[in-house]
Amino acid sequence: MAVAVIAILTFGFLDFSGFLNDPWLQKIQFGPALLSLSIVTLVCLIAATLIFGRLYCSVVCPLGIFQDFMNWLSRKADRKKKYSFKPENPWLRWGVLAALTVAWLLGFTFLVGLVEPYSAYGRMADELFKPVYLFGNNLLAAISEKTGSYRFFKVLVSLKSVTALVVALLTLLIIGHISYHHGRTWCNTICPVGTILGFFSRFSLLRMRIDKEKCNHCLACQRKCKAYCIDSVNQKIDYSRCVDCFDCIDACRQKAISYGPVKRSQTAPAKAPADNADESRRQFLKSGLAIAALAPAALEAKVTGAKDTRVPMSPPGSISHRNLLQHCTACHLCVSKCPSHVLKPAGMEYGLGGILQPVMKFDDGYCNYDCNLCSQICPAGAIRPLTVEQKHSTQPGRVVFNKDICVVNVNRTSCGACAEHCPVQAIHMVPFEGGLTIPETTQELCVGCGGCEYICPVKAVRIEGNPVHLEAKAPEQETNIKTDNFDFGF
Repeated sequence: MAVAVIAILTFGFLDFSGFLNDPWLQKIQFGPALLSLSIVTLVCLIAATLIFGRLYCSVVCPLGIFQDFMNWLSRKADRKKKYSFKPENPWLRWGVLAALTVAWLLGFTFLVGLVEPYSAYGRMADELFKPVYLFGNNLLAAISEKTGSYRFFKVLVSLKSVTALVVALLTLLIIGHISYHHGRTWCNTICPVGTILGFFSRFSLLRMRIDKEKCNHCLACQRKCKAYCIDSVNQKIDYSRCVDCFDCIDACRQKAISYGPVKRSQTAPAKAPADNADESRRQFLKSGLAIAALAPAALEAKVTGAKDTRVPMSPPGSISHRNLLQHCTACHLCVSKCPSHVLKPAGMEYGLGGILQPVMKFDDGYCNYDCNLCSQICPAGAIRPLTVEQKHSTQPGRVVFNKDICVVNVNRTSCGACAEHCPVQAIHMVPFEGGLTIPETTQELCVGCGGCEYICPVKAVRIEGNPVHLEAKAPEQETNIKTDNFDFGF
């Protein structure tokens, strides 16, 4: 089950053909559901936890499944590997959750997105796994072309953002290292979703239970528990950290562990002496220092050159920069699925709190006038659903024309590429000197698709973002008035 879930989730990020454009698994992830206030999803996930325990963390959460995979690799490399019971650190778990809550309230959504499990895995899939997948596809396309078959076609492989790549790589290395050597330490110490669901799992109806009469204190279950939550000596289980992986059941030769209803007297979580070594605290500090060492804005500026001082443009349906900042966890599903490669991970365009959130840039393409895919797949409500007709009347940005650098004005040569690529006639050509025509803009018509900016050889026309999206006028209302005044001398 877990293998199928992570395969579908991962393919949702890798797929570029539009085969999987209904990412229902992404929309039942706890973090995005919480930020989007999807009450039905939240109620269902919490109810499932109250019944079955933290099965979500082992079966639905992609980062949890990834941690289990790394733990499986470590066991293959060292078949004698053993775990031991460690006490819970509630102050640390709830302290991290409280700090992330304060960060979100202050607008630093970037910090929440760093450790939110679905978003962390999404960035890994988009920035690390997808380029490998695309290179493989292009290799197959090259081979098939030589055999006269065109079943495969080549696709663009580009670096979207150095910052996003560095963050994804560090996430892979840090969480991969911790889960390889220390099992579910990240999941049960730092992950905010693990902390929230761990609270509810204390009261779940079905749980792991130890038959004290059958148990002979052999420690086999404790040594197999990657969550460090089984105290075999005292025959107790910390249900707030148990992820229902069932490894302990397989390890117990006495058949003393089973999964089922637990009596009220057995519900108290296991405790341990306060002087026990706190490995999870050390791992948290290492991880925090590594993440805090990032300098994404500086790194991005070195690679991309001069800073763009324009107001950034958020995707159609995001309503405003503020709405995006409050809801987006930078999972990069929209960035990965954008067919025109317009959505990119932001650097400092939205400020420190909006690092890695999607921003529209027109270096590799322009937004298709009839495409509303990003608004249909966002699991966190950061990009609200728009119909194609609603998108046609939404203005996330507006065109700005710089006559001083236009090739018509500078070189006295004809162009007009920007007007040809405008789907709403927000750019039209008007008479200029020597029988030439030069662009003129009607900002009220512009829908911010960026076709003009993408095609302009000197960037004389560019798109300026609207901090709050506006309503664009229908082309017919303005175009008829303007064209009646044109005199081309025919």
